[in-house]
Amino acid sequence: MALTGRAALLAALGSLPVGIWEPSWAGILAVNAPLAMACACDFTLAAPVRRLGLSRSGDTSARLGETADVTLTVTNPSGRPLRAHLRDAWPPSSWQPGTEIEASRHRLTVPPGERRRLTTRLRPTRRGDRQADRVTIRSYGPLGLFTRQGTHKVPWTVRVLPPFTSRKHLPSKLARLRELDGRTSVLTRGEGTEFDSLREYVPGDDTRSIDWRATARQSAVAVRTWRPERDRHILLALDTGRTSAGRVGDAPRLDASMDAALLLAALASRAGDRVDLLAYDRRVRALVQGRTAGDVLPSLVNAMATLEPELVETNARGLTATALRTAPRHALIVLFTSLDAAPIEEGLLPVLPQLTQRHTVLVASVADPYVARMAKARGNTDSVYEAAAAAQAQSERHRTAAQLRRHGVTVVDATPDELAPALADAYLALKTAGRL
Repeated sequence: MALTGRAALLAALGSLPVGIWEPSWAGILAVNAPLAMACACDFTLAAPVRRLGLSRSGDTSARLGETADVTLTVTNPSGRPLRAHLRDAWPPSSWQPGTEIEASRHRLTVPPGERRRLTTRLRPTRRGDRQADRVTIRSYGPLGLFTRQGTHKVPWTVRVLPPFTSRKHLPSKLARLRELDGRTSVLTRGEGTEFDSLREYVPGDDTRSIDWRATARQSAVAVRTWRPERDRHILLALDTGRTSAGRVGDAPRLDASMDAALLLAALASRAGDRVDLLAYDRRVRALVQGRTAGDVLPSLVNAMATLEPELVETNARGLTATALRTAPRHALIVLFTSLDAAPIEEGLLPVLPQLTQRHTVLVASVADPYVARMAKARGNTDSVYEAAAAAQAQSERHRTAAQLRRHGVTVVDATPDELAPALADAYLALKTAGRL
């Protein structure tokens, strides 16, 4: 229970004349006694809050940056009308800064035996699960002098999914894939690709593509046509160790890696390839296997929603062993990690031959655009020193990438905005070359 501001104001206004003209406790009591009686009556007539029925419905998931509407149904089983203020509390990251008070507080009136619905609109600022906290209801009497207050637990969870901002690149990459697959242009030929059909020889065709048996059965020379391989296995391996926690722009490196992984997964599933996900640092944080083409993207998004960087050094041997168990036969392993010299030289390089002798390996790394801007800075002494430090950092990354390439690894090193399309281009280039 609680007094309202109206009751306090009336008490102050009633006591003021008594205090000015004839100060006495008896006078103050005589003025405030009726107010106290009115407050008691108001409290009695206010609808009880403990007996209210509350339930939730609405959205259970939303992409980061989008809104989620959660409906709260309030049922008044008492015989008195409910006039109340309600606060629907959620974690601070469920709202844009400065909008929590407006979005979480509601006024409602519920007649006896009826129910009303209130909608709380969330706009989360972080990935992961957002769980509803308490619902606090303050019930007012008809005079607005005294209130009943109670708190209810009404569980509800909204899963905030990765935003998948690189989706805008998917149409252009699918157009290139259709060209490779022969739907909008001629089929390709070459070793390591899948046979598609026969056609008549034209000048300029590679004579090694002539099918002599088919030629013997017809009057024209026939050549074999090929298409990029399908039904290949792709393992997306996310390094969730300490290097993935480094912030590039407004988000950790892990978020940019996940965005690039989603674009590659969408493209590869459309190409007929099987896509799995492994998130690892010192143990498996997420594992998605055996999903169909239509289910792979929702499964990946759902698994990535709760991933957070762990402030531990990634166990490269454990990651390699887990990847080999997950992909026992030849596959394209896309490792999302940093190109920092120490973790690569001390962790990944010693175990890299175990991966490359069985699989095609591609390393995708998020570069910091601020370092590139620093490298171009000039004009004063501080800028020159910053440019020198940035040039040294870039030189170390290039040297690390060169070491990986000498082991037969394809390296994609790009800024967060460019990583997803660059990775998709690298995948298409490997598919065109028949290296999958």
